Amino acid sequence: MTPTKSWRQWLPTLPILNWGRHYDRVTLASDLTAALIVTIMLIPQSLAYAMLAGLPLEVGLYACIAPLLLYTIFGSSHVLAVGPVAVVSLMTATAIGSHATAGSPMYWSIALTLAFLSGTILLLMGIFRLGFLANFLSTPVISGFITASALLIAASQLKTLMGVAAEGNNFIELITSLMRQIPQTHGLTLMIGVFALLFLLAIRLGFKQLLVRWGIAEKIATGITRTAPVFLIALTILLAWIFQWQAQGVKIVGTIPQSLPPFTLPLWDMALWKELALPALLISVVGFVESVSIGQTLAAQRRQRIEPNQELVALGASNLSASFTGGFPVTGGFARSVVNFDAGAQTPAAGGFAAIGIMLAALLLTPALYYLPQAILSATIMVAVLSLVDIGILKKTWAYSKSDFASVVATLLVTLWVGVEAGLLVGIGVSLALFIFRTSQPHIATIGLVPGTEYFRNVLRHDVLVSPQVVSLRVDGSLYFANSRSLEDRINQTVADNPKIQHLLLQCSAINDIDASALASLESLNQHLREAGITLHLTEIKGPVMDKLQHTHFLRDLSGKIFLTHYQAMHELAPEIEQVSSRAN
Repeated sequence: MTPTKSWRQWLPTLPILNWGRHYDRVTLASDLTAALIVTIMLIPQSLAYAMLAGLPLEVGLYACIAPLLLYTIFGSSHVLAVGPVAVVSLMTATAIGSHATAGSPMYWSIALTLAFLSGTILLLMGIFRLGFLANFLSTPVISGFITASALLIAASQLKTLMGVAAEGNNFIELITSLMRQIPQTHGLTLMIGVFALLFLLAIRLGFKQLLVRWGIAEKIATGITRTAPVFLIALTILLAWIFQWQAQGVKIVGTIPQSLPPFTLPLWDMALWKELALPALLISVVGFVESVSIGQTLAAQRRQRIEPNQELVALGASNLSASFTGGFPVTGGFARSVVNFDAGAQTPAAGGFAAIGIMLAALLLTPALYYLPQAILSATIMVAVLSLVDIGILKKTWAYSKSDFASVVATLLVTLWVGVEAGLLVGIGVSLALFIFRTSQPHIATIGLVPGTEYFRNVLRHDVLVSPQVVSLRVDGSLYFANSRSLEDRINQTVADNPKIQHLLLQCSAINDIDASALASLESLNQHLREAGITLHLTEIKGPVMDKLQHTHFLRDLSGKIFLTHYQAMHELAPEIEQVSSRAN
C-alpha cells in the first residue's frame, strides 16, 4: 500500500469531515455566538489556572489556542471546550514543583514536557483503543479525588486572597501556615478578594433569576450573567488604576507579554521523562475521564454520541500542540463546555472560533490587564473549584456500599494529607483490592424450584421445593483464580451437609467466564465427586463460556450432563419435585 493511499484511507476517520460537509450559515451563526461567550469566559479562567499551575499568566492564554484548534479537527464532541482546568493545573504544579521553582524558565520548560508526555500517552491510548483503562477510576474514587483536590486548590488560593506568604506540602500544613499568617493579612487585598468572592457566588447562585424577576428577558439575563465576571475584572482594573492599589501593597498582574503563542520545544531529557511518566499518566487518565464524562452527558441531551477512543486521539493531539505552542496540560472543562452547550454551539467549530478570539486577546488585550489584582484571579479559581466539592458522596456511599465509602475516604484523606498523585494511586489501589476481595468470595446460593413454575430461587429467600438426592447451586459471578478455592470449599461443605446427595447441579447462568485456574478446580471437583459416587452436572452455560470449554477435556470427562435449562435437569434427575410442583399449581 502506498503512503498516499494509506493517508486517504485514514482521512475519513476525522470527525471534521463528517460534520463539515453539512456546515451552513445557520450553524455558523450559532457557533460564532457560542464562541464569543466562551472566549469571554476563557480569558479570566485561563489566566487564573496558569497562576494555579505556577506558570506565567500568558501561558494560560497560549494553552487555549492550539489545543482548541486541534480539538476542532479531531474531537467527536460538538460542545466540549478544551483548555486548562483546575484539577489538572493543580496536578501540573504538583508534578513540576520538585524539579524547578514556580515561574522560572525551567519550570515552564518542564510544563511543556509534561504536556508532551501526556499528549503522547493519550494519543497512543487512542491509537491502540485503550480507553477502557479509564474504567479503573471508579466514580467514588473520582469523586473523592476531585473533592479533595478542590479543597486543596481553594486552600492554596487563600494566601493570595489574604495577601500573605504561606507554604505547605499538604492541606493540613497549608491551613496551619495560613492561620499563623492571619495577623499579617493585608486588609485591602482581603477586602478586594472577599468582594470578588461574594460577587461571583451571587452571580452563580441566583443573579439570573433575579434579573428575570425584574422583567429582563431570559436570554438577555443569561448574557448579563455570563459576562458579569468580565465586568468584575474591568471594574477592579479601573479602581486599581485610579486609586493606585499597587502602591498600597495590593499585588497586581503586571506586564503580560503581548504576543501570539511562541514555538516551543519540550525537554529531551530521558531521566526527566522517567520521573514525569507517572504524573503524566495520571494527568492523562484524569483528564480523559473528566472530558468523556462531560462530553457524554452533554451529547446525550441532544441524542448525539461521542467516541471515547477518538476523544483520546483528540486530547492527545491537543496536549501535543500545547507542548509546541507554550502551553501546559489541558483537557475538557465542565463549566465552559456547559456554557458552550447552552450558548447554542452546534459543532466543534465553535471551539476553533473561540481559539481565534483568545488569540486576538493575547495579541491585543493583555496590556489592559496590567492593573488586575491577583486576588480577583484567586477568587475566580475558588468559586470555580468549590462547585466541585461533593461531600454528599460520603453519605451516599455509606448508605449504599461500605466498600465504595472506603474508596472515597481513602482517596480523599490521602489526597489531603499526602498529595494528589498519592491520593489517586491509593484510591485506585483500594478500589482494585476491594474488587478482588468481593469477587474472591462470590455469592453461591442453594436453589430450589418455585412451586407451580419453572423458576429456581435461593432457598433462604423463597419457599421452594428441593430434593435430598439432587442439590442445586447457583454461582453468581465469573470463576477465576481468586475465587476457585471458594467454590471448592462451598461444594465440599454442601456434600458434607447432604449425606443423601447423588447429583450436584451447578447452574451457570451468572458465570460469564472461567479461567484456567477455575477450570482446573472444576476438573478436580469432578474427579473427587465421582470418587464419592456423586455426579456433577452443569446447566444454562452461556455460549462464550461453552465455546471455551469445548476446547478442553473437562466436558469429555464430566461425570454428568450439560442441560440447556435447570428445569430440564430437575425433570430428569428429580421428577418427584416436578410432580409436587404441578399439584401446587
